[in-house]
Amino acid sequence: MIVTALLSIHMIDNKPRPYFCTVCEKRFTTKQGLNIHKLRHTEKQLYTCAQCVKTFSNRYYFRQHMNVHSSKYKCTECAKCFQNNQQLTRHRRSHSGEKPFKCSACSKRFTTSAGLVRLSRIHSGEKPYKCQLCDKAFSRSEHRNTHIRVHMSEELYNCHLCDKEFSFAGNLETHMRVHTGDQPYKCHLCDKAFSQSGNLKSHMRVHTGDKPYTCSLCDKSFSQLSTLKKHKRCVHSNRRPYDCPYCGKLFKNSCDLKSHVYIHTEAKPYSCKLCSDSFRRPDELKTHVLRSHNEGTWLICDICQKKFSHMCNLREHLFRHVGVKPYVCMFKVILYSRCIETTSAYTHRRQTVLLWFMW
Repeated sequence: MIVTALLSIHMIDNKPRPYFCTVCEKRFTTKQGLNIHKLRHTEKQLYTCAQCVKTFSNRYYFRQHMNVHSSKYKCTECAKCFQNNQQLTRHRRSHSGEKPFKCSACSKRFTTSAGLVRLSRIHSGEKPYKCQLCDKAFSRSEHRNTHIRVHMSEELYNCHLCDKEFSFAGNLETHMRVHTGDQPYKCHLCDKAFSQSGNLKSHMRVHTGDKPYTCSLCDKSFSQLSTLKKHKRCVHSNRRPYDCPYCGKLFKNSCDLKSHVYIHTEAKPYSCKLCSDSFRRPDELKTHVLRSHNEGTWLICDICQKKFSHMCNLREHLFRHVGVKPYVCMFKVILYSRCIETTSAYTHRRQTVLLWFMW
């Protein structure tokens, strides 16, 4: 079954593939392609670069690499050399600012067609790469290929500090930063640092203002896919699939349920490193560190200089200055400037429902 799934990755067209590898059963259209592939299993590196000591299993890749050391494909702006003309053309766009590939949904432009394809799948929700071993689907082939290795993996990498297991050594290495607190990815525009490169990439959108994720039910856009999903769940849906095992209260997401359960268990897993105080939620800990120890960055209102520890609180505060009330009660045409789930709009809605039932 696993072999069939792997073959489906490579056989993306109807070309005959009579040559197959006896080690991994990957198939090829030509004998030359098979012979080049076999070198990966034997680990014979036949071609060595005399300038940087890199080794290659076939002459084609070796000759491509040698162009990096020559001036055949050299950028006239920064003198950087590339393996081929295609790479040089893409690089030149970083100097000229040219972005020839435009998204028809949001008008965002890209330097490469691959970037445009990835964004179009975000808009459409298309996930053409399906795992043949489970029901998961992916928008990018490399993500699907990585996922299939989970089914093949026999060796698990265990964290010696907790009970988590990982299929890849790299995932374990990333996980260990949770325990060590290591944050090697630093933002060059502010003092924030992150444990994963993907989190830094998402953070950079705060500075650039880039919001590639657009809600299909309204005109709002978001910098992160997770924020878009939360927006749809909280604003456009009334489903509350998560129920508290202690009191039966319903929640729209698992994070809110988890924080609520701590009230019953009296657990406070988030401890301050500067004192002995502990908290139920990470946002409470952040507020405490700012107020009690003056560590971190306050968010300040430009109009009245009031300080906030969280962006969502500052954003709701700014609504009061401009008179915007974006949250609508579902029972009456009454608008509120603060979040429907946590403040006055939610209180009003609860009171309205009680009065409606009493009536």
